[in-house]
Amino acid sequence: MTIKKIIDDLTLETKNFTPTLITQIIKNYGQDPFLILICCLLSLRSKDTVTIHVCNDLLKIAKTPKEILAIPTDKLEKIIFKIGFYKNKAKTLHKVCKYLLEKYDGKVPQVEAKLLNLPGVGRKTANLVLGLAFERPAICVDIHVHRISNRLGLIKTKTPEETELALQKIIDKKYWIIFNDLLVKHGQNICTPTSPWCSKCKIKDLCKQVSVIKTR
Repeated sequence: MTIKKIIDDLTLETKNFTPTLITQIIKNYGQDPFLILICCLLSLRSKDTVTIHVCNDLLKIAKTPKEILAIPTDKLEKIIFKIGFYKNKAKTLHKVCKYLLEKYDGKVPQVEAKLLNLPGVGRKTANLVLGLAFERPAICVDIHVHRISNRLGLIKTKTPEETELALQKIIDKKYWIIFNDLLVKHGQNICTPTSPWCSKCKIKDLCKQVSVIKTR
């Protein structure tokens, strides 16, 4: 009941918040697995507010592995330079596109193990693609999901990998995909890393505030 209550309350709390990056991408470009994958890779260690503009700039020019691979590295770097680690990300995009074309005829695989073999793809990206591109139950654990799940006292873990396994045991599969979206929006707006807005939080009564020192 606690998990369902958290999900229900966060659904109400976050309904008017700015949509997450991939939600915006899907709304603007459709549920294209390749675009979701590429935008996930661009978003790593970058803020959604910056990444969405970079994604839009890139997708105006290229939307397929062949089209992105055809962009010279120096030009690709200029297109995405506003986000962090843009040089490495430009190389990763080219590697991913080449790999997809060579191994899967440009298609994004729907199997976790195959996704994890893609250059630059870790569990966070693989699970987000599985859930949002293919609608397969997967819990995407980013910094918000890891932090807030522990802060709530739902689990006690030290790494995102441990968090994923722990959450799988206590959350019904039908909530796995939406859990990330809700906690990301909650984490960006209310349950911030330092000095969270507990006075505005809709799930304050359900939270153990683990390791919270200062609140607003």
